Amino acid sequence: MTTDAGAQAGNLTAAGAAAGGPEPILAELRDWLAAAWDPERPLREWRELLFDARWACPSWPAEWGGRGLSPSLGAAVEEEIRRAGAVGPPAGAGMSLAAPTILAHGDDAVKRRFLRPIATGAETWCQLFSEPGSGSDLAGLTTRAERDGDEWVVNGQKVWTTGAVQAAYGLLLCRTDWDAPKHRGISYFALPMRQPGVEVRPLRQMNGRATFNEVFLSDARVPHANLIGALNGGWAVAMTTLSHERGMASRFGRLPAGEGRTLREAREELAAYLKIYEWYPQRAGRADLAPVLARRTGRSSDPLARQALAGLDALDRAARWTSERARAARQAGRPPGPEGSLAKLLLSEIARRSARVHSGLVGAAGMLTGTEAVEHGVVAEVLLSTPAQSIAGGTDEIQHNIIGERVLGLPKEPAVDADVPFKDVRRN
Repeated sequence: MTTDAGAQAGNLTAAGAAAGGPEPILAELRDWLAAAWDPERPLREWRELLFDARWACPSWPAEWGGRGLSPSLGAAVEEEIRRAGAVGPPAGAGMSLAAPTILAHGDDAVKRRFLRPIATGAETWCQLFSEPGSGSDLAGLTTRAERDGDEWVVNGQKVWTTGAVQAAYGLLLCRTDWDAPKHRGISYFALPMRQPGVEVRPLRQMNGRATFNEVFLSDARVPHANLIGALNGGWAVAMTTLSHERGMASRFGRLPAGEGRTLREAREELAAYLKIYEWYPQRAGRADLAPVLARRTGRSSDPLARQALAGLDALDRAARWTSERARAARQAGRPPGPEGSLAKLLLSEIARRSARVHSGLVGAAGMLTGTEAVEHGVVAEVLLSTPAQSIAGGTDEIQHNIIGERVLGLPKEPAVDADVPFKDVRRN
């Protein structure tokens, strides 16, 4: 289908939805699924077919493979696909971070090159933002890119990169103008990961996992055509990515029940992806584990234990309601708002309080690991993992700043280097 034809069809679809509600759209989808869904198709072939029919990403603009539907109607389409036993686009940084960023800031050539492979799972992505010397000061990054004809040569180091081993592309923030103030000399590229000059090393965490990586860039190359947004305008693009990252954990893939090659390959793909995140429930504190531990330790009737359990449960419910509020805002078509930062702060507090409650219930036995330990060592993993909750995806201090400045309207934190050329800024 040509771009013009796709846009026209998408506009008609959106107009029909506005006129007659969701049912005509869902009826059209059911008819298409009845004719097209074959559970024995190879997964990639099915996703290509789904994208060509513009059902894979129904809320995307019609000219980029969608139907221009509202987020709420798009969610109804996704649910209808699952109800039919079929499979949608893949989970991961591609759909959660790269696609919305490219849709918001990429030029037509970038959208044409990257959006389809993201939606079909042909290319996976990772995020190359954090650096060892910058900490929470993301704008203080020192990875540099220098122009060489139609390419940029990149040198530097990134850290805490999830999925770098498998990724075909990385969302790269790097410095392209050292004479500009630090927020205004940064550019945003789609970096090919499978090339000489890109070295990925796993990082061993104190909980024994190794799901993050550090990435060393030594004369790695990225085409100028892979620039996302304006040259030296990468900070605004990065803010779009980060706004979506704060809600990423709640958007892991869901698959229907059923048999066949398509679902089997989709389950294998999703299992490999979720393997990276299998310790994340422990990082979040496992609040659900507290009542179990109270019963097993005979503390269910202890007034102090019950008070701790009630306080933890109240926080956990408030966090779920905040997440629902954020989801409702997305479905209504509103961009990510302060709910992301509020939820992030609340999750950090839940993690810390969960660790304290678990420790109070089981005592020193919570430090033991192995199959014979309390809950097979899950409590110990919680204690070792929860500090990460307050750091990953923007520290608690960063979230406080965002809420204070953008929600409460408080004055910005003083910055002595905001208008100084970055080459003159003191760095560690």
